[in-house]
Amino acid sequence: MSTDDVSTGVRELMPQVVADLEELTAIPSIAFPGYPSEPVHRMAERTLALIQEAGIPDAHLADVPHGYPPIYGEVRGPEGSPTVVLYAHYDVQPAPESQGWTSDPWTPTRKDDGRIYGRGAADDKSGLVSLLGTLRAFDGDFPCTLRIIIEGMEETESNLEEFVEAHPELFECDLFVIADMGNLRVGEPVMTTALRGDVSCTVTVRTLEHPLHSGVYGGPAPDAMMALARLLSTLHDDAGDVAVAGVSGAPWEGSDMTEEDFRSGADLLPGVSLTGTGTIADRLWSKPSINAIGIDTTSIAESSNVVLPHASAKISMRIVPGTDPEAELDALVSHLETHAPWGAHVEVQRIKAAHPFRVPTDGPGYAAARTAMEEAFGMTASEAGSGGSIPLLQTLQHASPDAEFVLWGPEDVAQSRIHASDESVDPEEIERMIVAQVLLLKHLGGDS
Repeated sequence: MSTDDVSTGVRELMPQVVADLEELTAIPSIAFPGYPSEPVHRMAERTLALIQEAGIPDAHLADVPHGYPPIYGEVRGPEGSPTVVLYAHYDVQPAPESQGWTSDPWTPTRKDDGRIYGRGAADDKSGLVSLLGTLRAFDGDFPCTLRIIIEGMEETESNLEEFVEAHPELFECDLFVIADMGNLRVGEPVMTTALRGDVSCTVTVRTLEHPLHSGVYGGPAPDAMMALARLLSTLHDDAGDVAVAGVSGAPWEGSDMTEEDFRSGADLLPGVSLTGTGTIADRLWSKPSINAIGIDTTSIAESSNVVLPHASAKISMRIVPGTDPEAELDALVSHLETHAPWGAHVEVQRIKAAHPFRVPTDGPGYAAARTAMEEAFGMTASEAGSGGSIPLLQTLQHASPDAEFVLWGPEDVAQSRIHASDESVDPEEIERMIVAQVLLLKHLGGDS
């Protein structure tokens, strides 16, 4: 079967794929604590039914000791054919009004640019429906043994790593296909070859036993919030590069992202400059970054004329492939403990040390995927990284040490705005990714 034949067949499937995407995007499957559980369970049940109908009848909700269940299923291919694990997730980020959506995040909306808008339309319900379309394209006659795993808690405290560790035999395979990524720009194929890791901690700064009147004591008495601000400012140099001794970084070798594309996706305010040095790719994929992602102190509404005795911040640091997350976190903690001003007391609590990941690119599975991408998109595929983290990949690698990895999907970096307001996906990108996945499985099964 030629690429044209595959493309024609997938195009005929697209109305149903788009309908599935719109149905699933309308379900607010937020697995975060404090959000309603009913929509998440409804999403799990509906996703399960779609997978069963698409060609994996034994798919089921896996038994896990806590949290929302992943979906697991298997269908056998021809004797001796490779085994491929297909991954996506069915949970999504919250979509608070404060983000500034221009359409209802739970009403999938097709706008003039042809994209479909809604929370999860890209991350990762586009990847999920791309797998459904891939399964349907074979009409039950699969060229490989397929195992599918659809996670229910990827965006929060995942339970899938525990499940993999408890059942490694379910994940033994020749190739993992992780459909939770995307090209830099729509229509331009990219093989994702590196992901940063993520380490985090909370830091609390204390200067006083209790609050003090800011008129009576302000001046000589050090304010903990100001001390915390000064401490946080030491994490970067004047150019905006990470200034923590012992934290690693290097130039990126591969495709770059243009500043225009980055600015378009980030929606920087007029006049705001980018931070850091090097190419955009360097700063996103092969150099560390540090952000204060939360602050605990007195709110403006509750403030009064007092000098604050303590203040806390949560720090997230993205680390580059090839680094040891515990060592990188050690360096961050050491910096925080030794750079507070005015003799302020500092307490650091470690939270997470998630591994970065580098995709091996010298195996037959990766080669077949690259060929499939080039056939589906009609141009040479480049290699890029991702600034995000998927700690699960390290666990999957431990479960199946000889397996290869392919990281791709319909979530283009330039416009998808995952986790932000007006998240969206291009349906034509979903179509091309289904074609690529169908071709990949055919190539792996020996159909050249």
